[in-house]
Amino acid sequence: MPALSNYRIFISHAWKYGEEYDRLVALLDSTSNFSYYNYSAPKEKPLALSSSHASKAEIKEAITAKIKNAQVVLVIGGMYTLYHEWMAYEVNEAMRMGKPIIAIMPWGGVYMPLELQSKATRQVGWNSASIVKAIRELA
Repeated sequence: MPALSNYRIFISHAWKYGEEYDRLVALLDSTSNFSYYNYSAPKEKPLALSSSHASKAEIKEAITAKIKNAQVVLVIGGMYTLYHEWMAYEVNEAMRMGKPIIAIMPWGGVYMPLELQSKATRQVGWNSASIVKAIRELA
């Protein structure tokens, strides 16, 4: 059994589909012998910004700071096409920083956007074993 480590992850997602994010976090939380710190933006206060009318540059800077602290970036694949602007920014920032990207097949889904497939370090199914194995191997 691998040693218990506190992996640092960032989950790229869209809050409009918060239930998929919540389902992924619950999946990770219920995994035995797996500990992590989630650098993703919390729903209640997504990013520590100077105001609610922050510029795109300020938002990008806040996202970049969160990704910088992560060892690996998880991307929920089903959201990528619909919420392309910010999720693509997060994926591109992860690539720029040399962070491994794990693309997760949507829960109950069969489609993974081709652009995300080409940028992902690894693609996994929606199950704790494949997600955690990828995190352990790539972090």
